[in-house]
Parts: sequence; structure tokens; C-alpha cells
Amino acid sequence: MTLGRAPNAEDSCLKNHQQPPAGESLSTLPIFIDSSDQEKGGSFVSKREANSDERDSGPESDTIQDLSDSPDDEGVKCENGLARQPSAATTVIDFPEGGLQGWLVVFGSFCAMISVFGLINSAAVFESYFSTHQLVNHSASEIGWIFSLYLFIVFFVGIQVGPIFDRHGARLLVAVGSLLVVLSLMLLSLSKTYYQIMLTYPVLGGLGGALLNCPAYGSITHFFHVRRGLATGVATISGGIGGIMFPIMLRYTLPSIGFPWSCRILGFIMLGLAVPANLFIKTRLKPKISQDKPKMSSLLPDFSGFRDLRYAFSAIGIFFMEWGLFMPLTYIVSYAAAHGQDATESYLLLSYLNAGSVLGRVLPGLFADRIGRFNVVIITISLCVILVLAMWLPAAMSKSVLIGYAVLFGFASGSNLGLVPVCLGQLCDARQFGRYYSTAMMVASFGTLSSVPIGGALLEMGSAETGWRAVIIFSGLSYFVALACYTSARVLAVGFDPRVKF
Repeated sequence: MTLGRAPNAEDSCLKNHQQPPAGESLSTLPIFIDSSDQEKGGSFVSKREANSDERDSGPESDTIQDLSDSPDDEGVKCENGLARQPSAATTVIDFPEGGLQGWLVVFGSFCAMISVFGLINSAAVFESYFSTHQLVNHSASEIGWIFSLYLFIVFFVGIQVGPIFDRHGARLLVAVGSLLVVLSLMLLSLSKTYYQIMLTYPVLGGLGGALLNCPAYGSITHFFHVRRGLATGVATISGGIGGIMFPIMLRYTLPSIGFPWSCRILGFIMLGLAVPANLFIKTRLKPKISQDKPKMSSLLPDFSGFRDLRYAFSAIGIFFMEWGLFMPLTYIVSYAAAHGQDATESYLLLSYLNAGSVLGRVLPGLFADRIGRFNVVIITISLCVILVLAMWLPAAMSKSVLIGYAVLFGFASGSNLGLVPVCLGQLCDARQFGRYYSTAMMVASFGTLSSVPIGGALLEMGSAETGWRAVIIFSGLSYFVALACYTSARVLAVGFDPRVKF
């Protein structure tokens, strides 16, 4: 693999990748320069723009558009499904970039993501409740395995879900995933022991989340290209909204009606969200299939993408980002309670954090489409490092500092999560997004599996204050390594110039 600039033909299709929406010229973005060779002049009209008068908002059914390779694609061929330059393989594909069908897909993805990430964004409430009720005799590390295993299963099982999504679409995956999520909450309401909670919350719920996760993200890549950052950001605010509503709801329902009915209410909410998710999530691009072993190659996981160092660094960056993220997401309620705040009032901190993430998933996604997806994610990861070490570390008994940290960290970390799939999608063909997204998230799954138990083990080091300090420093250093990985991926792609849009 060549780490320098790509040949001229590939520079041309990279230049085409970040064309502004119709009616808007590049002169409106004077600060940033395209990542193609600057001496290349003229303009390129993509197939999407050339056919803009002929297209409609997209197919009304779950049909798949035939976009098999043609001779015109030769200048933008991919190696192992990964474009040599960002989204080079997709510049010849006609993307609706919105319309009724496209935004209904975003809405369906929004509903599916509440079931996956809205629930895990409320993990701190469950962690605090379990530690004082059903699992009071278990250590913090043992309880931490419950939430780590949930996301591990979501991301690890997804390595097989991604190729199935690319090959067969979203319908069956979303239907079965929705059913498993609802069933897990209904059975959790009956769980009283450690192994029962493990089988329901992380195992059954994680399997359901794995079947929903990749289709929720992947379907957006079939309808959006230039505006993908915005569309993905709008869909991913669901995790923040769920993280606002569910802790507030549990704050009142747990003391009044108890744990069983609190879980059942959550289950009925997920059942209602499953309806639009199943109706609107769909695909439109025909899968790219190997000529040698078409059926086998389209369904098996593919690790060949790691030969591209940009993709490899991005995937490793997600691993360390997960390490950094789930420390505050899981332990901030317990931290506040350990520093003098009322336990039920501490639940509100999680709502503040998720409120910040709602804004953090939309605005950075909008700017990312204009100034570069990797550029924005590097900025927001840097902000996470600063907030963890400069605000959370010295917060201690200060309620106002904790609230400020929760809101600002929610904004920064929310943009990280919303832009991860967009950054990965910038490196691969949209028709193989599921395969490469799920492979990267498989790497991240080991970060989610180990992060919370590591935090629980750190809390048991020395005095209570020493344990909390260790957790916070671990989170900050993890984000710092993630920052180094994403910066390395960007430098390998377009060099050191910060003005280059990437």
C-alpha cells in the first residue's frame, strides 16, 4: 500500500467526493481546501448531479438498485472494498441526498438506535440501582461486566450482521432485533440474581442490539453521501434523547412502582419504537459480490481492510474511544453519590450528559460535511481529553462543576459517536459499508467489554478517592490515544495541512 499521494485519477475522484450541495459553490468555504491536487482546475459533475432532474426521492419498497461495476468505474476501483481515496468508489453512484424516502430511513434509524443506545446511555442508573439492590453483595467490577458484555455482544456479533446486511438488506435483521430487545426487558423485570440479569440485559438485549445496530447506520449510507454527516447525526441523537428520558423516568418509577414494572414500561416503549423502525429502515444499493465465490465472500467477515493503515488506525481509535467513554457514562452517577449528592438526584447528571450529546450529534455532523469528518472528530476527541482531565478530575464535591462537565462532555462525546460511522464510510464503498463498519466495531467490542470492569477494579485500588482519580485518569489517557490514532489516519490520507478537508 502506498502511503503517499494517490495517482491523478484517484485524486480526481477524491476531489469529487466533497462537492457542496446544488447551488452552493466551494467559494463559500474559503478556509478549507480540497484534498486533491491543488493544481487541478475545472469542475466535475457527478452522476448524482447530472441525473438530478431525472431522479425521485428513492424507491418506495425495499428494492435494491443495481449499481454493478461498469467500465466508467475503472478509474475509481477499490482494493478489498476500501477506496484508495475517501469515498472514491461511491462518487459514481446516484444518491438521493434526502427526499421523503431518505428522511424516513433516518427516522427509522432514529427509532432503532433508541432501543440500542438509549438503553446503554442509561446504564449508570441501572449500575447504581443494581449495586444497592439485587447485586448489593457483588463487587463493582462484577456489576461492570453486565454493561460491558452488552456492548461487546452488540459490536462483536455485528461482524457477521454487517455482511448479511450488505447481502440481504435490513428487513429480517430489524424485525428479529426489535423482538429480542423487547423480550430482554420483559425478562429483566423478572430477574433477581446475577446470572439472570446477565442472561437478559447483556446477552439477549445485546443480540437484539447487534441485529439493529448495523442496519440503522448502514441504511443511511444507501441514501446519503454529501449530507451523510448531518443525516447520521440526526439519527444518532436518539441515543441522547433516550439517555435523557429514561433516567428521568426511572428516577420516578423505581421508587414508586418498583424495578419490575419500570422494566416493563421500557419494554413497551421499545415495542412502540419497533414499528417505525421496521417500516422505514430499508436499502437501495445492489451488493458488490466477489466473482470467484459470490455467496461465501458476501456473507463472511473480511479483515483485509486492515491492510489499509487509515482504516486500521481508525478502528483502533474507536477501541480507545470506547475505553474513555464508558467510564463517565457508567460511573458518573455513582461518582456524584460518593461525593455527597443524593442518589436519585445524581440520576439527573446522566440526563444532563445526554442532553449535551443531542446537540453534539447534530451540529458537528453538519460542520463535518463542510470542513471534513476526520477534522471535526479530531477536534471533539481533543475536547474530551481536556474536559475529563481539567473538569472531572478536580470536580470532587462541586455540584456545578459536575453539571458543567456532564453537559460539555456529552456534547463532545456525542459527536464522537455520531461521526465514527461517517468517518469509516468515507474510507469505503457504500455498498460494502456494513462489512467494514461491523469489522471495525468488532475491534471496539473488546474495548467495551473491558472498560467498565477495569473501572470497577480501579475503584477498589487504595482509598475511595484514589480509586476515583484512577478511573478519571484512565478515561483521559484512553481518549488521548484515540486522538493519536485518528490524527495518524488523517495524516496518512491527506498529510499534515490542517486546512485540507477530510
